[in-house]
Amino acid sequence: MASRRSLPRLLHLLLLLLLLSAAAAASSSPSSSRGAELDALMDLKAALDPSGRALASWARGGDPCGRGDYFEGVSCDARGRVAAIALQGKGLAGAVPPAVAMLPGLTGLYLHYNELRGDIPRELGGLPDLAELYLGVNNLSGAIPVELGRLRSLQVLQLGYNQLSGSIPTQLGQLKKLTVLALQSNQLTGAIPASLGDLPALTRLDLSSNQLFGSIPSKLAEIPQLSTLDLRNNTLSGSVPSGLKKLHEGFRYENNSELCGSQFDSLKACPDDGNDDGKMPHKPESTSVKPQQIQKTADLNRNCDNGGCSKSSTLSAGAVIAGTIIIVAGAAACGLSVFSWHRRQKQKVGSSVEHLEGRLSLDQSKETCQRSASSLINVEYSSGWDTSSEGSQHGVRLSSEGSPSVRFNLEEVECATQYFSDVNLLGKSNFAATYKGIMRDGSVVAVKSINKSSCKSEEADFLKGLRMLTLLRHENLVGLRGFCRSRARGECFLVYEFMANGSLSQYLDVKDGDANATVLDWATRVSIIKGIAKGIDYLHSSKPNKPPLVHQSISADKVLVDHLFTPHLCGAGLHKLLADDVVFSSLKDSAAMGYLSPEYTTTGRFTDKSDVYAFGVVVLQALTGRRAVSSHLRLGAESGRLDDLVDPRLGGRFSRPEAAKLAGIALLCTAEAPAQRPAMAAVLQQLGTSQ
Repeated sequence: MASRRSLPRLLHLLLLLLLLSAAAAASSSPSSSRGAELDALMDLKAALDPSGRALASWARGGDPCGRGDYFEGVSCDARGRVAAIALQGKGLAGAVPPAVAMLPGLTGLYLHYNELRGDIPRELGGLPDLAELYLGVNNLSGAIPVELGRLRSLQVLQLGYNQLSGSIPTQLGQLKKLTVLALQSNQLTGAIPASLGDLPALTRLDLSSNQLFGSIPSKLAEIPQLSTLDLRNNTLSGSVPSGLKKLHEGFRYENNSELCGSQFDSLKACPDDGNDDGKMPHKPESTSVKPQQIQKTADLNRNCDNGGCSKSSTLSAGAVIAGTIIIVAGAAACGLSVFSWHRRQKQKVGSSVEHLEGRLSLDQSKETCQRSASSLINVEYSSGWDTSSEGSQHGVRLSSEGSPSVRFNLEEVECATQYFSDVNLLGKSNFAATYKGIMRDGSVVAVKSINKSSCKSEEADFLKGLRMLTLLRHENLVGLRGFCRSRARGECFLVYEFMANGSLSQYLDVKDGDANATVLDWATRVSIIKGIAKGIDYLHSSKPNKPPLVHQSISADKVLVDHLFTPHLCGAGLHKLLADDVVFSSLKDSAAMGYLSPEYTTTGRFTDKSDVYAFGVVVLQALTGRRAVSSHLRLGAESGRLDDLVDPRLGGRFSRPEAAKLAGIALLCTAEAPAQRPAMAAVLQQLGTSQ
């Protein structure tokens, strides 16, 4: 009887224990998942940022999705899971670890514009919700993991500007939601997979600057949404599918010498223009000498036997000798005529230089610069473009408005910079060095020395870009005075006006108590902002003999100030002279400092709104006096808390209405969507100034 009474109690107790354990499991599940995500973030921090400087805010005791804690670049979804990691341009120098796959709610991973190394982890393929993967502009190597083909939610895959090798996985053709596939500037080999033609949502495909060979799959022309296809700088061959004609300028195919197709400009006609299927990829033929050719040329004595040669062999040898004598004689005659022409030209140039030197006062140190200098290969300008002197041996002549023509040769440039002495070095970048120089007439210049390997390889493209630079004339642009190029040194030199007070960046982050530092007053800051705006508006506008131009790399470093603190924008049009890889490598610095507009990572193109965005960042820097414009400072601009925004070193000595207007302009210019940013002409109207 007692046992029967105890049975219900026992069942009741068991049921209660089950309910308690279920409740405990339910309550512990979110915390355990958060703990796993925190462990994954700590692994990411250790791998991405070994120094611990960039991700110092990632603390093990914190909660990445909590209200009180801050994990830089981490955002969460409504369920409290890590949804996105945005660390572009943070200077990360580690590797991407497999631990990233322990964040199952991740929809966006943005690690572009860093210095990351190593392989792309194949574990990324296990993230079911990942929609955007940005790993471009790093130093990643190895093959593209085939597991990425399992990312069925992926819309953007950006792996460009790395050192990736191997072939393009055919599995990428399974990414039915993919809109952007960017694999440019890697070391990828093999054929273009025809499976990429199975991507119905694809709008942009960039495979340029790799080592791809074979023909272009005809299925690419059948992608319904495709608007941009960039295949430049590969070794592709065969007939170009005629259906790609519909892309117009969106189809780029330059520097694939074996491509053919009569329907496309600059392409030769195919032997069989009806063959358009593009199904038979083949490796490009080597440009080295073939064994058969070596045998034919080296086996000259095949008719000789025991020291005796046949008559035909003797006649062939005689013909070769006679032909050689004729060629040598012809070359000698040409050489004499060229030499005599060169002497006449040298006498002409010498007389003009003597006339110039007669008007100049040269001190003893400058006279010592008359020793021999490197040979000069230049283009000559007067008031415009003198095509008759392209590739000539003359100096370069640029005539700026209101100033006399200046003729430079390499000897003058070497003399002005004391043979590019480190004493005169003003600054260095990845592709150029800039020196201060004093010309023979006493004028001070800045000489930018650019290595030839950093310039455009095609002479015509380089000269076209140089012509663009000569057309730029504005009071708020640094004036180009001349140009010369040395074949012996393998360098070209741009001679600019010298700006005595340096760049705007040196007046940012001024430390208290620094006796040598200068704090710009309010009126000077406003004047600099207005001058920059006028310079950018001039670039964007269409003028007689000057088409619209996008600067592409506006920053505080590019804003130079003269002895009167008048601002001058430098570097305008320089990208027209530089090789593509040099231009893109410089984007890392722009991204790290926040100058690069958000849309560039998806479009890969610069527009005038890209310049407007960078201008907005410079305005915030001028207002705050700081290089890094934090979210706290932006919040001050949005809320109108001017005291939190304006540089405290001004001690409150600024116009509050003017500061509020400038803050509003900066916020408009740095809007996320390009369409929300004003044109520079509208900015000038808001600033109350005009050209």
